[in-house]
Amino acid sequence: MEIVVKSGKISETGSEVFALTFFDGEEGLSGAAKHLDEMYAGRIDRMIREGDFQGRLHQVSLLYPGGEPPIRRILLLGLGEKKAFDLERLRGAFAKAAQYLRGINIKTMTSFVDFKKWSGERFSFEELTEAIVEGVLLGLYQFTPFKTLERDKIKEFEAFTLVEEQKKNLPAVRKAARQAERIAGAVSFARDLVSAPANEMTPGILADKAVEMAMSRPRIKAEVLDERQMEEAGMHAHLAVARGSHEPPRFIILTYKGVEGLKETIVLVGKGITFDSGGISLKPAENMGEMKSDMAGAAAVIAAVRAAADLELPVHIVALIPATENLPGGRAYRPGDVLTSLSGKTIEVISTDAEGRLILADALAYAGRYQPGAIVDLATLTGACVVALGKVAIGMFGTDFALKKELAAAGQATGERVWELPLWDDYLELIKSDIADYKNTGGRYGGAITAAMFLSRFAGDYPWVHLDIAGPAWLDKGRPYVPKGASGVGVRLLISWLRNRKGTR
Repeated sequence: MEIVVKSGKISETGSEVFALTFFDGEEGLSGAAKHLDEMYAGRIDRMIREGDFQGRLHQVSLLYPGGEPPIRRILLLGLGEKKAFDLERLRGAFAKAAQYLRGINIKTMTSFVDFKKWSGERFSFEELTEAIVEGVLLGLYQFTPFKTLERDKIKEFEAFTLVEEQKKNLPAVRKAARQAERIAGAVSFARDLVSAPANEMTPGILADKAVEMAMSRPRIKAEVLDERQMEEAGMHAHLAVARGSHEPPRFIILTYKGVEGLKETIVLVGKGITFDSGGISLKPAENMGEMKSDMAGAAAVIAAVRAAADLELPVHIVALIPATENLPGGRAYRPGDVLTSLSGKTIEVISTDAEGRLILADALAYAGRYQPGAIVDLATLTGACVVALGKVAIGMFGTDFALKKELAAAGQATGERVWELPLWDDYLELIKSDIADYKNTGGRYGGAITAAMFLSRFAGDYPWVHLDIAGPAWLDKGRPYVPKGASGVGVRLLISWLRNRKGTR
């Protein structure tokens, strides 16, 4: 889909549909709405006065002005109460508008950044523009590569145009729109990776996708370790998880350096279980197919590196993605086994369905080689986090107050909100083993916390945050700009954090 930014008068756009936004209970028309209402004999005002449109959040009403005007249709779009307005509501509203129009087979839409109405001093032109474009692009996302029947009936949107009357604002709007395109493209890439069925997204294929992405961007370098190299490195926890599968594991390393001479290295780690049956500790059959999404952390990290390169962020990122399947088989690791991790610490296996923390243990230990200024891992780690926070929030754990604060701010800005849970020493007792250093589960209670506590034992003394995305990574019901299924959560959160961390926003 094409994103167009152009200068000109709103009343002369010649658009198929022009979108106007309204707050709930807004009294009187102003600005562009008033001007268009005068052009079309008061039809907008009449529609509102007669109660056909109230401005409720995500409400849409299509108005046909009649005659042969330069604008064929006007879409009235609700933003809800003005006091509650934020970027998240703006994203959602424009996503709903685009979805509505696509549903009735309209292929283009035009609008503008109504800075005076929406913002005051709260948000910049750039922030508002990014929110609009992200909402449209992410709201229109569809995963259709495996649809073969009636493909001609799949509806597609063709173009979204932003008109800016003030030429002095045009460069800012145009730049922000392009940045939003790149971020939304990365989120869609992550959604594609997670949505793909497990037979089409094995560890090897995931590695190929990462390498393919890197090869098209000169500032990203990719390296993939195979089983032999992982064995030589000492990644025995990762290799143990992989033993039950015929698909060989991979350890993917992506390196992006925005500018030379950077002293700080940021390490991102993404859990890459491309299918999780639970291993010998077999999961229930119901909804097991959704376990193709157990590599959502890996997808988010790969996509975040892509976005960082496309945005040319002045940061140095190393992304580590341990990738494998977790299946039962004649060679599968067993409850009761003791594994020696890359760090040298030993782990007693209590459940083979607590495999994500095993592969992350080796990846976090590997991260220490880069002496990072920060480590952030993303993982669909525990069902316990879903029980605690539902499908809305990301569970956040960490050892560095400033890093947690930065990520919380990024989560608030992007709508990918995080909620901190404790890492008190009391929980450490629950993962101590009688025969090894640690055990890979701490029992039923506080499961998300004991899993994070386990990871903390392998992150070293570096500033570290663990994001448990098990809830929002795969949705049973879609949201305004997030579809049912793979959400791509984490990409926008990481990019917002990286931009703010280096003062690039």
